[in-house]
Amino acid sequence: MILKLFRPTPSDDTIARLYGTIVAQARTPAFYQLYGVPDTVSGRLEMMMLHMVLILQHLERGAASLRALGQGLFDAFCQDLDDSVREMGVGDLGVPRTMRLIGEAFYGRQAVYLAALDAPDDQRLAGALQRNVFAGSPHPRLAGWLALYVRETVQRIAAQDQLERPQLAFPDPEQVLLQARRAWMN
Repeated sequence: MILKLFRPTPSDDTIARLYGTIVAQARTPAFYQLYGVPDTVSGRLEMMMLHMVLILQHLERGAASLRALGQGLFDAFCQDLDDSVREMGVGDLGVPRTMRLIGEAFYGRQAVYLAALDAPDDQRLAGALQRNVFAGSPHPRLAGWLALYVRETVQRIAAQDQLERPQLAFPDPEQVLLQARRAWMN
């Protein structure tokens, strides 16, 4: 308890702004209209988890203040999910079980996505996205396009050294898709 006094802690305002940016990006209509991500509760949760994995990966590699920010973001994510589960009508006794299942899904996806990002090509990443985000949809090209967006996001986040200031900028998913289509046609 006393150790909390000596740890650098990001402000609640900073966490709220960054988390709001992540939520807004995950809800970008282009993912659902152009990339073919299912516009369902599950599809939106998958996009939230994907974006959280990408941000947390960057923050966990940073200084103590960035790791503290990552913990704050993860706590906000969990609280938001808890609130959403309750709003959807899950009873008090069912919330812990549902949150445990979501937590297992998150950590499983985190491990798979991070391992896939270490691979030299996008096949593993596209395969992971195909299984999780697209629930095995028969259109692997969609997962390939989303893999390109993920790579672009990782590069963009890595170039932003001051995530503590709430100025997180994600790539425009529509522009990433347009560039991918142009490259594919050439």
